[in-house]
Amino acid sequence: MSRLDVAPIVIGGLWVRHGRDAKNPLPDRAPPPNNRWQRGAVVDALYLADSEATAWAEWYRYLAESGLPPQLRLPTYLWTWRVDLEVANLQSRERLKKVGLAPPKPNRHTWPPFQAVGEALFREGWHGLISPSAARPQGRVLCLFRDGTLAPAGAIPLSPPREVATVPIPPTGMTT
Repeated sequence: MSRLDVAPIVIGGLWVRHGRDAKNPLPDRAPPPNNRWQRGAVVDALYLADSEATAWAEWYRYLAESGLPPQLRLPTYLWTWRVDLEVANLQSRERLKKVGLAPPKPNRHTWPPFQAVGEALFREGWHGLISPSAARPQGRVLCLFRDGTLAPAGAIPLSPPREVATVPIPPTGMTT
C-alpha cells in the first residue's frame, strides 16, 4: 500500500472534550469503541474539539444518533487538554479529496472510508489527524491515536474539569 498524500501540521493550544468521569480524563475502555477515524479493534483514539461549541455539537450529534435525550447523559464533564504535536492535516475539502474523502457528514454509516484513512495514517506512524467536525463544519476535531490507557504524546489534560449538570444550549452552526 502506498503512503497517503497528506501534509503535516503542528497543532498547539487548548482543546476540549466532554467526558463522563470527573476524575479520569481518559477512562479505560474495553473494548475501545469504533469512531469516525478508527475502529477500536485496530487502535483507540482520543477525540478533541477546537472549542466548546464544537464539543457540544459533537455531543448532540452522538445523542441524536443514539436516540438519547440529553438529560440522560448528565452530568458530564468538560475537560481542557493542552496539545502540542504534529498530525496529518485533513482540515480542508482539498486535503480530504487527496485521500479520497468528501467532507464528513454526521452519520455513523459514512464512517468506513474515514476509518480506512485513519487506520492507514496510524500504520504510517502519524500521531493523529485534524479534520472538520461532522457535527459543526466550521469547527475542527483532533483525532489522536492512543496506546492502551495512555494519553497520546503531546496531549495533557488540565484539571479539574468543569461539571455540566444542565442541558447546554445547542451551538450555532450545528448539523445532526
